[in-house]
Amino acid sequence: MADIGSDIERPLGQAVRPPRAARRISAGVVAATLVVVAVIGVSGAIALRERPFRKPEEVAVSTPKAIEAVDPAAPVTEPAPNAEAASEASISKTGGSKTGPQIIHMQTEAGDGPPRAAIVIHDPSTIGQNLRVAHIPDRALVESGDTGPLPVRAADGRRPFDVYARPWSGARGARVAIIIGGLAVSQTGTQAAIAKLPAEVTLGFAPQGNSIGRWMQAARQSGHEIVMQVPLEPFDYPNVNPGRNTLTVVATPDENLENLRWALSRTTNYTGVMNYMGARFSADAAAMGPLMAELGRRGLAYVDDGSSARSLAPELALKNGVPFAAGDISIDAVRDRGAILKKLDELEATARAKGFAVGIGSAFDLTVDTVASWMIEAKKRGIEVVPISAVAVDPEKG
Repeated sequence: MADIGSDIERPLGQAVRPPRAARRISAGVVAATLVVVAVIGVSGAIALRERPFRKPEEVAVSTPKAIEAVDPAAPVTEPAPNAEAASEASISKTGGSKTGPQIIHMQTEAGDGPPRAAIVIHDPSTIGQNLRVAHIPDRALVESGDTGPLPVRAADGRRPFDVYARPWSGARGARVAIIIGGLAVSQTGTQAAIAKLPAEVTLGFAPQGNSIGRWMQAARQSGHEIVMQVPLEPFDYPNVNPGRNTLTVVATPDENLENLRWALSRTTNYTGVMNYMGARFSADAAAMGPLMAELGRRGLAYVDDGSSARSLAPELALKNGVPFAAGDISIDAVRDRGAILKKLDELEATARAKGFAVGIGSAFDLTVDTVASWMIEAKKRGIEVVPISAVAVDPEKG
């Protein structure tokens, strides 16, 4: 009976094989089976992992922490003399900047799980900065100064004005640019302005403020374009005093440039500077000329707050190839909600009449709340709020 059972189980058309050969086949089958089981086990383990193949660009969207990859061949950055500059990303001196693609390692904290790593490859040959890494200085646009990192044109000609500009639609409709200045003076006020104001609003930082590097990163991560305010001499100075390291008409050009560079070194990733006061200084060609020449050399814009009709900034900006914008309306000269709304309506009317308008305000709680609510309704009326770079006249682009 045993032989009959063996014959029944044997596949048709196959002869009886010697016992030794049968044992070899059994061993091979066992080995093959083990391999298959191992492959299935590994595949199952991969399949059961939580989101095993997340795309790097999806991971990098929520990235509060980022570290730029260090090139071993790049020169070592000299430590900045102040704590604010020391907190910035590593920066090399001009001439040693990298102009090729940079690999930026992103450390994410999204979700409840452990931090996950991602990589964003940034090609600086393209104009404009990826908003997901907008808080990381482009090393090609920074040089080391005596008081900290300074903005500079890249070796390939790119300017901070181009790279750090916030994108906008490019449409020809009525455009309004709003700059809210005075950030970093009040910590709570700065935090509220960054949190409440829509990303289209440009933020101005006061160089005398604190923790500017940290607030710059928060503002850029929230999508804001930023400018650096520079204290310039007003009439009746020093009774009216803009603050530390004010540029004055009696100082030498070198002294003013030293004070300008101090202000510029307070943080990075901004498109230009805006005057803080300065009615007397901006009306003096001998004082204002070197400032504009320095901005043109560094690839920065100049924003005139529009408070002085005697300002020589428009002519000097054109002469030195500096992108230029001027404020049309001070929106919160009177700190009353109704008065601010009236100024914002005037700003909208100006934009409809000439295509664009620029409003200047300060980071008061009332101003921030009023601007944020007005923007919601203005967008419904077809007004596009744009960054200040979108309305600047750029001599290099004709």
